Amino acid sequence: MIVTVNGVDLETRLEGPENAPVVTLSHSLCCDLTAWDELANELKHEYRVLRYSLRGHGESGSVPGPYTFRMLASDVAAIQDHYDIKTSHFVGLSIGGMIGQKFALMYPERLKSLVISSSLCELPEGAAAVWPERIREVQENGIDGQVDSSMSRWFAEGALTYRPDLDARVRAMIRGTSVDGYTGCSQAIQAIELVDLIPAIKASTLVIVGREDMGTPIASSEIIHRQIEESKLVILEDASHQAAMEKPDEFNAFVRVHLAENA
Repeated sequence: MIVTVNGVDLETRLEGPENAPVVTLSHSLCCDLTAWDELANELKHEYRVLRYSLRGHGESGSVPGPYTFRMLASDVAAIQDHYDIKTSHFVGLSIGGMIGQKFALMYPERLKSLVISSSLCELPEGAAAVWPERIREVQENGIDGQVDSSMSRWFAEGALTYRPDLDARVRAMIRGTSVDGYTGCSQAIQAIELVDLIPAIKASTLVIVGREDMGTPIASSEIIHRQIEESKLVILEDASHQAAMEKPDEFNAFVRVHLAENA
């Protein structure tokens, strides 16, 4: 269903028993709500699963940026309002995890628990120069030039050798991202400054990162883990950035335990 919130049409999907606890899923840059197919299909029998595509991703509309995490978190709240959802668990990966942190700060009363995967609360050293260059490249040449470089960062070497369907699926998601969506979300990422704010997060939090993730490395997840009191940190072996698609069995198992512990 397309839901109009905050002046933009956003693609959403709500599945599962009507009276079950809600889990909201927020995907990475250059993906869409289908990036959560594996987790959603596993959870939807016991939970009400809400997922959506970010501005300019999937079937969602876009407006020119820059976007901010306040804006992106308020999109989530508005979608939940549309479906009359008062409280929810939140699972976010990459920029979705950044949105989750901001959502936890802005709407603590809505949050039952939080999962932050493959994410950041501040830019790693040396990353500040990366984002303006990526934005310039996409604005000048379109999104296709990001496909191969994204795939090489997102999956551990050899992970897709025997998974051609996943390889094709993810490449299609990247190509389906609009220039405005990529640019606006990238501008939010390059301005991220949550490190000194997230100690205020009181929701039970699980932090997940792949051992091979170079874009949002273990050190970045360790900072989030240290800053959020009593959070738990899980490192997935032989996994890179897109851990939920690359290692769905392991990823889903940790999420399910976390949700059960915070029922």
